[in-house]
Amino acid sequence: MELSIIIVNWNSVGFLKKCLDSVIAGTHTINYEIIVIDSASFDGCEEMLRNNYPAVVFIQCQENVGFARANNLAFEKSCGKNVLFLNPDTEIDGSAINIIYGYLQKLPKAGAIGCKLLNTDRTVQTSCIQSFPTILNQILDSEFLREKMPKSSLWGMAALFETKIEPSLVDAISGACIMMERKIFEQIGKFSEEYFMYTEDIDLCYKAKQAGYLNYYLPEATIVHHGGGSSQEAKSNFAVVMMRDTMYKFFIKSKGQPYAWFYRISMLLTALLRLTALLISNILFKRQNSNSVKKWRAVLQWAFNRNEMIKDY
Repeated sequence: MELSIIIVNWNSVGFLKKCLDSVIAGTHTINYEIIVIDSASFDGCEEMLRNNYPAVVFIQCQENVGFARANNLAFEKSCGKNVLFLNPDTEIDGSAINIIYGYLQKLPKAGAIGCKLLNTDRTVQTSCIQSFPTILNQILDSEFLREKMPKSSLWGMAALFETKIEPSLVDAISGACIMMERKIFEQIGKFSEEYFMYTEDIDLCYKAKQAGYLNYYLPEATIVHHGGGSSQEAKSNFAVVMMRDTMYKFFIKSKGQPYAWFYRISMLLTALLRLTALLISNILFKRQNSNSVKKWRAVLQWAFNRNEMIKDY
C-alpha cells in the first residue's frame, strides 16, 4: 500500500461525503486506502460510509479523544508507506493528492508536506503555513498587522504571495492536510497526544525539523478547506482559551518552563491592553465590541488561572 489517507470526523458528516467524493475523483495511479475515525460524535457517518463507501475503513471511538490521539489510533490501523492526514471539511482540487505524493517521493529530506488551502470562496487561507510560534509573533498576531505586513518573517506566510509554483521551505503546515512518510512519522513520535485540539500540527512540524527533516509548502496543489475561515470558530471562547493553553504547552516542550511563563504573562498584559483599548473605543466612539471583549476577557481569565478556565469550558 503506497498511501493511507486518515480523516478524523467530529460532527462533520455533511462535509465528509464531499471530501471523499473529491478524493476518489481526483486521486489516480496511487494505491491508497482511506480510514475514517469518528471521535464519538455519532453523527451518522458510520451508516453513510457503509451505504456509500464500503471500501473505507471505519473506526468508532466511544469517547472524544481529541484530534491528535484520534489520528494516532487510525494510523495504527493503517498500512501505507506514506500517510496523509486530511480534515473532513476539505475538498481536493483536481489531482492535488497525486501532486503532493509525487513531491514527497523526490524532495530532499522531506518531513511534512502541505499544499495551498483555499477558503470556501476560493481566497487563500493564510493559516495554511506559518512560522514557529514565539512570544513576539503571538503578541503581535492580528488581522490588521497580517494585512499590512503579509510577507513579514513574523508570520512565516511569505510563500503564499510568491508567483512561483516550485516548493518552498516553511516552518509549519496546517493540520488540515499534511503528508509524511510513515517511517518519519513514527520516528518523531507521531502526533503529541497532550494536545487535545490545536497546535498539534505545529508540534509535529517542529519535531520533524528538530530531527533534521525539511517541511515543504506546495503552491501547485490546492485544497478547499471550508472550516478554516469559520467566523464561529473565531468567536468561540473555548477555541480562544484552548489555543492559548496548547501554545503554553508547546512553549514548555520547545523552549522550557521559564519561556512558557513569560508567554503567559505576556498574554495577561496583552489582554489588559486590548480590553482597555476596547473600553476607550466604546466610550469615545460608541462602538460595540462585545465579541472582542468576551475573547480578551477569556484570555485574561486563562492567564490568571489556566487549569480552572479549561475545566469551566
